[in-house]
Amino acid sequence: MGMLQRLAKNTSIFFISQIITYLLIFFYTIYIARYLGAYGFGILSFALAFSSVFFILADLGLNTLTVREVARDKNLAHKFLGNLLLVKIVLSIATFGLIALLVNILGYPENVVMVVYFISISIILTSIYGIFNSIFQAFEKMEYQSIGLILNSILMFLGVLLVVYFNLGVVGFSLLYLITSIIILIYSLIICSYKFLIPKFEYDKEFWKITIIEALPFGLSGLSGMLYTYIDSVMLSIIQDNEVVGWYNAAYRIVLFLIIIPGTINITIFPSMSKLHISSPESLRYVNEKYFKYMTIIAIPLGVAVTILADRIILLIFGADYTQSIFPLQILIWTIVFTFAGAGFVRLLEATNKQFILTKISILCMVLNIALNLLLIPNYGLIGACVVTVLTEIALVTGVIKMGYKFDYGIPFKKILRDIIKITFASVLMGILIFYLKNINLLLLIISSSIFYLILLYLIKEIDNEDINLIRQIIN
Repeated sequence: MGMLQRLAKNTSIFFISQIITYLLIFFYTIYIARYLGAYGFGILSFALAFSSVFFILADLGLNTLTVREVARDKNLAHKFLGNLLLVKIVLSIATFGLIALLVNILGYPENVVMVVYFISISIILTSIYGIFNSIFQAFEKMEYQSIGLILNSILMFLGVLLVVYFNLGVVGFSLLYLITSIIILIYSLIICSYKFLIPKFEYDKEFWKITIIEALPFGLSGLSGMLYTYIDSVMLSIIQDNEVVGWYNAAYRIVLFLIIIPGTINITIFPSMSKLHISSPESLRYVNEKYFKYMTIIAIPLGVAVTILADRIILLIFGADYTQSIFPLQILIWTIVFTFAGAGFVRLLEATNKQFILTKISILCMVLNIALNLLLIPNYGLIGACVVTVLTEIALVTGVIKMGYKFDYGIPFKKILRDIIKITFASVLMGILIFYLKNINLLLLIISSSIFYLILLYLIKEIDNEDINLIRQIIN
């Protein structure tokens, strides 16, 4: 199987699993949000945000490093798995201790502290079984990780129904996250043992030292990413209240749902990009160029459409209690335009051993995010947090694209300008169509406007014969 077909297979499998997974997540999140109301949903969202900030301390970038190194040399799988499992157990204990200390210092009520405890252990377990997913990715066997994702979502979906039926409240939902993580950890361990290798703890002091140092840039980059993704929810909870956190997260969950597109491709393409860096830099440039173009084709019309339809989307999904989430969604949706555009360049820096540069960019963006949140949230509250999220993403993407050019993986500026002008032109025309047909059936509107947009792209030759041939190769 050639590289293109292997990428298509892995991307298709993982993308389908992600669609199934996120649809289930989407539905049970709606159910949770409507059941708990903005205040209860805010408590759960705060716990998830607070715990996620510390996720990277239980990982330190070791999962990403494992994918890169084992993809290049499968013989390293035993050494990485045996040593890093033990490392992660040590890190997990330290991480939970830090979380417990801080949440008590902040003086939250007992029920909020309990929710944070359960969610934190769940997220720590996610880091531990992430090392198994790294092995699956490195061997380019995405189907096993895909099954785990679907299983996780099904368990959560069924669990949510039970929690609501027995009226267990927000603490019951947090306990559900923990139980589900334990089951997925057991599943991942079984698959790894039967299909790849049996994990055996190893203690190689020198390997620990070298690996942690090399993984640390990935970890710091991930930490900064987690901070500027979730710190606004934490700060809104501290400065405002949990009801505001609920409104913010209702809008933000829609944005995070859409980010599965570059997220899925990033995971599946990373092993191949890592190998192309060694074997064919020219092919790596080609992959990055096409990745940028296709992500932009998806992102800009999404931004236009969601901005126009934000009120219908929020009221349909979350209900009248979340009308305060409409304007935040109209702001936050533009985060994805920049996230999509920069996705390929982020993975490019990691695949070409430039993770430390990515780390520096991420840390600067993290500092910018925290500083702007401290400045804007006290005065502008919810809207200030939304604006900061978009500005931070712009800064991050600008930095990584600039570095891509510096290391000779840039895309010709005239080509980028031409693509963006054409895509924006088609998106604006599509937006006009949506505006005038806004009140028709939402599903029919989405389908008809998407077809109209694709026809426009073809007519203005933004989708050319090379793109059509590439799509045919992937399908074949």
